[in-house]
Amino acid sequence: MANLRKTYVEGRYGQIHVLIAGEDKPGTLPLYCAHQSPKSGAEFATFMRAAGEERLVVAPDYPGYGMSDRPDSEASTTVDMYAEQMWAVADQMGHEKIDLFGNHTGSKVIAAMAMTQPERVGSLVMISAALLTPEEKEMFGNMFQPIPLDDSGTRYRIMWERIIERRSKGVTYEMLGESMALNLMGGEAYEWGHHAAFSWDKYETALRTLDHRITILNPNDDLTEATGRAAPMLKNGEVIELPDWVYNFMDVWPEETARLVLSKL
Repeated sequence: MANLRKTYVEGRYGQIHVLIAGEDKPGTLPLYCAHQSPKSGAEFATFMRAAGEERLVVAPDYPGYGMSDRPDSEASTTVDMYAEQMWAVADQMGHEKIDLFGNHTGSKVIAAMAMTQPERVGSLVMISAALLTPEEKEMFGNMFQPIPLDDSGTRYRIMWERIIERRSKGVTYEMLGESMALNLMGGEAYEWGHHAAFSWDKYETALRTLDHRITILNPNDDLTEATGRAAPMLKNGEVIELPDWVYNFMDVWPEETARLVLSKL
């Protein structure tokens, strides 16, 4: 398994924290990972150790998450801004062309990256596709409103209940605790990323128009039904059904995930 390294690069709102595994290898593109909300690049850490055996893997924290500096306002927090800052990392690391791997919110971020600089993207792999009906968008929007802090710890209790509810076979309490910690690192801006994802309206257009190879993994999670809607939209790609893979599958099956993702790039 490859070791993880850490660095910072300059971003629009301050410093961007970046996790790195593996080395540049001839004949392979660096793989950039875009995280879900409200996590950080650290959600890919176990996957990166496995995939880093084969190529360079890079996972930035979006501005406001993990150990990256926060944007000046929620209004500044958009999928397009996340995509721009991901490209800022690639620019400062000297990577002209890259492959992309996105999880939930990250699926939209990498789609935005490919739309803005298509010539710099090889292939895309996404975990889930939030192709939501108006009713689903309203439901998720209501679910992911910030929970106030209070003496009884309501925010922490609800966060933990949601994590436990989504626990799958093979997930340890340590993994669940790390997931909770990543949520908390967003501070009072922890739901900005969800709101940015729900308001980005170019995702279906991206799936229908991008010429890149797009592979969408469809595990058994909150977006399983929505992800199934992507198959007829793809010009050059496929949806891979993974009913036995649930939440935290990158931690439970890192080698299997790495083999699958790398085989589609």
